[in-house]
Amino acid sequence: MLSNSKLGFGLMRLPKDENGNIIQERVNTMVDAFMKSGFTYFDTAYAYEGSEKAMKEALVDRYSRNAYTIADKLPAWKLKSKDDVERIFNESLSLSGVDCFDFYLLHSIEKKHYPTYEKYHCFDFIKQMKKEGKIKYIGFSFHDTPEFLDQVLNEHPEVDFIQLQLNYLDWNNGVIQSKKNLEVARRHRKPVVVMEPIKGGTLASFSEDVEKIYKDYDSTKSIAFWALRFIASQEGVMTILSGMSTIEQMNDNLSTMSNFTPLNNEEYQLVERVTNAILSKPTIPCTGCRYCTPGCPLQIQIPDLFTAYNSQILYGESSRYQTWYKDHTSNNHAKASQCIECGQCEGVCPQHLEIISLLKDVSKVFDKE
Repeated sequence: MLSNSKLGFGLMRLPKDENGNIIQERVNTMVDAFMKSGFTYFDTAYAYEGSEKAMKEALVDRYSRNAYTIADKLPAWKLKSKDDVERIFNESLSLSGVDCFDFYLLHSIEKKHYPTYEKYHCFDFIKQMKKEGKIKYIGFSFHDTPEFLDQVLNEHPEVDFIQLQLNYLDWNNGVIQSKKNLEVARRHRKPVVVMEPIKGGTLASFSEDVEKIYKDYDSTKSIAFWALRFIASQEGVMTILSGMSTIEQMNDNLSTMSNFTPLNNEEYQLVERVTNAILSKPTIPCTGCRYCTPGCPLQIQIPDLFTAYNSQILYGESSRYQTWYKDHTSNNHAKASQCIECGQCEGVCPQHLEIISLLKDVSKVFDKE
């Protein structure tokens, strides 16, 4: 294992004010709590707007460089020429305030991005940066099939680690294929950093009937507790990233991982019961990564509309979800019914969701005249 920090702070969903600005003071408080608990792995990305700068102010400017490790990422969709590779890498170093990344990844390798990384010789670039001492460990994050993962690892055995989407809801999902991707990583003997262990917060709260399964077993534990423990119990997992947005989420995750014990057989069966109960409900498996929103010509806030839809499906009709939908279809943000079906969102979705069709389902619920 390349890191002894079992929990990683995913700096993707940082707390923001009503104007969408990152609340730096809260980020500082969360970083302090994380460091105080002995965890050291921080994950940012060039594509996470404001994340690198916020991390610099909360972490790099306030702690000794040898007290933490930083992971950053190069995004294929930002590359228009070979020169962009070095430019973005250097920008990330500058924004982060460091002269070396502990972990550096090619961001979101999948069939549509892989040709870009190959065209601009990105693997060669990160290998050279490692040779020059500007990167300690090289890797990539991945959103595709086990067969394609096997292909990439065969073609690029030089990577030190990989990052996969693993959680119990996607364990046997025919699209995400969490379990099979982990098996490929183990076969290639690559340590795994886990993203989406709580599936963008989806596995942190459920309808009352589903939550009761967990609460009847142990009423003192949070719902997210079980998601983190399931993944932390898997062989080959180096670090689990949690995109924490509040100090409450931080404290819950720290409590879980500071006192971690693997699931026993009875607890695995418990998680399986919950999984079956969840999968019986027709919700949209959106993780809220927001890759789909910047390019939408009508500025449809797709993840937020899916949140409203899923909430109503899981918890029943409520004015809260109607208000949420209205709030996210105002200020030049179009409604689900106004989608022009251009398809750009589906082209960048790591979950490979049929967003156009799903927006029609959302519209049937919320765009009633």
